[in-house]
Amino acid sequence: MNRILDIAPLRSFVAVADCGGFQRAATALYLSQGAVSQHVRRLEAAVGRPLVARQGRGSRFTAAGETLLLQARRILALHDEVLRGFGIDTEQALVIGSTEHAAAQLLPELAGALAGTFPDWRVRFRIDRGAQLRTGLADGRIDLALLFGPADDPDALTVGELELTWYSAPGWRPPRSGEPIPLVAFDAPCALRTRALDTLAGADLPAEVGCEAPHLAGVQAAVQAGLGVGLMATLGQTPQGLVTRDDLPPALPLPLSVWSRRGLRPDLVEGAAESLRRVLSPAGEAPRVLTAQGAS
Repeated sequence: MNRILDIAPLRSFVAVADCGGFQRAATALYLSQGAVSQHVRRLEAAVGRPLVARQGRGSRFTAAGETLLLQARRILALHDEVLRGFGIDTEQALVIGSTEHAAAQLLPELAGALAGTFPDWRVRFRIDRGAQLRTGLADGRIDLALLFGPADDPDALTVGELELTWYSAPGWRPPRSGEPIPLVAFDAPCALRTRALDTLAGADLPAEVGCEAPHLAGVQAAVQAGLGVGLMATLGQTPQGLVTRDDLPPALPLPLSVWSRRGLRPDLVEGAAESLRRVLSPAGEAPRVLTAQGAS
């Protein structure tokens, strides 16, 4: 019997380990779960031993599977190195998620920094709400995500802070003493919305969300229409048609963290984090506060 370890099944096998399951591997590889399962069965037929065993609702690698996993990584690394030596792109893709509010101001600089850090990788971006990005990480559809909040997870690294500013329409006037301040905010859950409410409450200023929107454009339009004040982060650039409000209590900055999917190579996580730190702290300067558009 002619037994061959093909590259495509080996990639699926390694993806099952890195992504934490068949479905997540299928999502990451843009394959069906059935195709990934078939790839593993082909490998089992080639080596003549079971590689994956069921464990409850999930699965685990057998001793033979663990052995093949180690060798598969070496085979794939050598395979891709040979192709790159002939100038052939091996289509290594790194998918980075970001909220839409960070995209306009942060991603252009970050894309350039990542190109230097990962010259052999094709970097793609996914713009979405924070909750959806976390789901994408869990499902293996996103490799890394830029999220607002501290790195309170083993797979996350805090890389900077977001400076926040209050904005209103030019003609907006605060309500009379004792009346709640109308707030324009992003739909919950949202770190920026929570920070705005907590900041006003900490100063004993009553507030109520008078208008909410799922996207940055909606928040800015509502503030420009005079429906209330909005807390935003704008890289020091005042949005068109708005003015800053120095008469409201200053808000503490929000941490910015890089989160990674399960099983992502540590060097890719640290490389992305270091690229982001360079964007936040240009050469020769002390680390600075990053501002990015909004939070969710």
